[in-house]
Amino acid sequence: MDMKTQPPAAGLRIDGDRLWASLMELAAIGATPKGGVCRLTLTDLDKQGRDLVTRWAREAGMTVTIDKIGNGFMRRAGRDDSLPPVMTGSHIDTQPTGGKFDGNYGVLAGIEVVRTLNDHGIVTEAPIEVAFWTNEEGSRFVPVMMGSGVFAKAFTLEHAYAATDTEGKTVKGELERIGYVGPEEPGAHPIGCYFETHIEQGPVLEDHGKTIGVVTGVLGIRWYDCVVTGMEAHAGPTPMALRKDALQVAAALMQEVVACAHRHPPHGRGTVGMVQVHPNSRNVIPGRVKFSIDLRNASDALCDSMDADIRAVAARLSAESGLPIEITPVSAYPAQPFHADCVEAVGRAAEALGYSNMRAVSGAGHDAVYMARLAPAGMIFIPCKDGISHNEIEDAQPGHITAGCNVLLHAMLERAGVVAP
Repeated sequence: MDMKTQPPAAGLRIDGDRLWASLMELAAIGATPKGGVCRLTLTDLDKQGRDLVTRWAREAGMTVTIDKIGNGFMRRAGRDDSLPPVMTGSHIDTQPTGGKFDGNYGVLAGIEVVRTLNDHGIVTEAPIEVAFWTNEEGSRFVPVMMGSGVFAKAFTLEHAYAATDTEGKTVKGELERIGYVGPEEPGAHPIGCYFETHIEQGPVLEDHGKTIGVVTGVLGIRWYDCVVTGMEAHAGPTPMALRKDALQVAAALMQEVVACAHRHPPHGRGTVGMVQVHPNSRNVIPGRVKFSIDLRNASDALCDSMDADIRAVAARLSAESGLPIEITPVSAYPAQPFHADCVEAVGRAAEALGYSNMRAVSGAGHDAVYMARLAPAGMIFIPCKDGISHNEIEDAQPGHITAGCNVLLHAMLERAGVVAP
């Protein structure tokens, strides 16, 4: 439901210094010597982070609900509290060598929106909620985006509960240990619409000199294992013309993975990130090469086209070389376009606030992907230095942090509606 009962307060701005101070205080929990954060999901440090964030929410007058997978929902009442909330959020768990902003920014930006509304005595028609989702990173337990995935019924609570870490500890046991198994059934929480503010985790905004990325959707992903089979032979006595060199054929196909992405612009992505060569000996012609293929694009149709493209190239290379090539799908994630109303709300807010902006796509997964299956959703990107994320040196400018939160504030107000004084 689009709540445009009153125009947003045009002059309203968040307190950027307060938001930055909150980010730095949260980053101190699990701080690393290189300036990053290691706060793995469901650890004692994660509990400390959750406790801090929920304390801030309660201090801002919000009520806090936890569901059975440990997702947190922090609510500021609206004039009509029966309306589904306008929600924002992200995650506060990090990678082992994580940064200060990935996920954390999206949660604390939501709390700063509420603090700003409180400062100015603004009442919204619909309630405002800020969510933190359990185990978005997937670095300790899989699957990734676990909390939002359970919420969206992408997989069951029982499946998530049974996941174990390298020490054999389960998600359920660790949730119980840190005291974050709530009473609410995942997915029982209504959502009117959802926004997520995030660092880009890539270099596009910085390269274009833009402050705000108006995110139109998340790329679809296709993962494959590829095996090229030749024959091992001695590197010295075997003439070049008589070799069955699996690595040379594999190398040609690896280059075609990149070329395939260039053939499907502007959002095609093609990556080979893992290679195993057998027998991996200096003076033996490789007899078998296994490597990964990662293809991405902005729609499922384009992902299908890239799939057909790389399979056709593989068939040609196999016929030319006489070596069998097997391409086996490993996993697939559909492309997720965001709702036009939410995308336009972000764009209008950026324009009204005078921030340079551009349409953007997300090449990485976010909790917003699952929320978009349930309600209108959108995302706001800001630049991160050199496009670096999942790294302790991850960095963002305070001015960009402030800008993204201001856009979030006005996009949420457009959707929630401002009650006239």
